[in-house]
Amino acid sequence: MGVPLINDVFLRALQRQPVSRTPVWIMRQAGRYLPEYRALRAQAGDFMSLCGNPELACEVTLQPLRRFKLDAAILFSDILTIPDAMGLGLWFETGEGPKFKHPVRTAREINGLDVPDVADTLGYVFEAVSRIRRELAGQVPLIGFAGSPWTVGTYMVEGGSSREFPNILGLARENPALLDKLLGTVAATTTDYLNAQIDAGAQAIMIFDTWGAALAGDDYRRFSLGHMQAILDGLQREKDGEKIPVILFTKGAGALLRDMATTGCDALGVDWTTSLADARTFTEDKVALQGNLNPATLRESPEVIEQGVADVLESYGNGPGHVFNLGHGITPDIDPDNLGVLVDAVHRLSPQYHQ
Repeated sequence: MGVPLINDVFLRALQRQPVSRTPVWIMRQAGRYLPEYRALRAQAGDFMSLCGNPELACEVTLQPLRRFKLDAAILFSDILTIPDAMGLGLWFETGEGPKFKHPVRTAREINGLDVPDVADTLGYVFEAVSRIRRELAGQVPLIGFAGSPWTVGTYMVEGGSSREFPNILGLARENPALLDKLLGTVAATTTDYLNAQIDAGAQAIMIFDTWGAALAGDDYRRFSLGHMQAILDGLQREKDGEKIPVILFTKGAGALLRDMATTGCDALGVDWTTSLADARTFTEDKVALQGNLNPATLRESPEVIEQGVADVLESYGNGPGHVFNLGHGITPDIDPDNLGVLVDAVHRLSPQYHQ
């Protein structure tokens, strides 16, 4: 793991250090918009078989780096590996996303959760991390990740994807202490899981809180941010003399970015509904910002994509601390060539903001 990084612009930007240009990577950059990914998934048989095979997970992680001049790789895995390891019976329904055979909603079910030893149950993830680091050979840094306890908890309680979250929001109203117990169990396991990723070679960590905006302000601080804070407090923040930066991302956070900036994280992901100029104001430049082009822009012409890139760079403005990304993950319908237009535009247009 001691290979020096050839390109560390992403890690430096996360720490708000001077860089010559804005680094760029894309959420879900290893995924369904790439024909080579779809071919490999067909070979694996299904999504979780792909995640569970360290050799194939490594290959999927590296695929976008062969096409695009990205500044970071992100581990190919899924946010639901932890509840899967808890024995909830994860499976995927075509066209409907993940489902659990054994959702947890009652005190008996939550108190009886099987808390896994991550080394035993999730070793395939750490093996993939180690393999990816070896294959990267210092080309770019590797991001490890997990879902936030709240977001993972929504799937555990609802039994799958949901738009309204009736069961978990009902639990928050009727038995908040029990919900805190569930989320605390997930947070403790997630801390172990992310620390093991760091031990295996992850050089930065991102926590995805996709559904945090389903909560109102005080409930968000208790049930989402509070449990992400517990993870941050337990994370290994240095390895082999190098800092391990941490990015928090709550989709739709808006002004809650103010609270998120006080956690001790290094960076915040920002979706496209909040301008980076406003996000800088909310966070008072305490943290780096990542984002935030609307993913739908990638369906447009090269000229529209380039203008979108220019607008995002202008919104952040001058100085260090910006990592270019979409405001959420790239969607499966995107032409890969359009992502190439985005990456090239960031490289060409961003140096003026770092003079």
